[in-house]
Amino acid sequence: MKRILLIASFLVAGHVASAQSAFQLSLTPDIAIVDRGETVRGVALNIWGENQVNGLDLGFVNGLVGESSGLSWSLIAAYGESYTGVLWGGFVAYTTGDIVGWQAGGINISRGSLVGLQSGWVNIGNNVKGVQLGFINYTEDLTGVQLGLLNIVRSNPWFTEFPSKLATGFPIVNWSF
Repeated sequence: MKRILLIASFLVAGHVASAQSAFQLSLTPDIAIVDRGETVRGVALNIWGENQVNGLDLGFVNGLVGESSGLSWSLIAAYGESYTGVLWGGFVAYTTGDIVGWQAGGINISRGSLVGLQSGWVNIGNNVKGVQLGFINYTEDLTGVQLGLLNIVRSNPWFTEFPSKLATGFPIVNWSF
């Protein structure tokens, strides 16, 4: 019996050592279990973390590098490169690359393309395919709908391509298909 427990202990220890990236606990990007920029496939709990995360990412400030995916929920801010899934940043959600899924926060900024839903007080997108839902919505190009107090699609002409495109700026609703 002792042999079986000893062998099982070595197997578990070996698995944990090789799967260090299954769990992240981070005070700052430099004070963390998994080094800054390395991939975490599993759960990350952060005060402030900065990793590629494929899984569940919970914290105050979530920094996501590379092509992260899953559910990222942060109390203050979430920022990153490309993301697939649900990216919730308390006050700010910011991506420099593409996002597929749902980006939500007080202020949402997507510098790449966004396919899905962007919801918050202020939504700013480069190329949106889907829905922007907020008080102020802005995008360069849109294939979809904006709902809010002020909706701006820079590439839309003023009523000349109605009904497929509404206007450059319009209250309550704006669209481009």
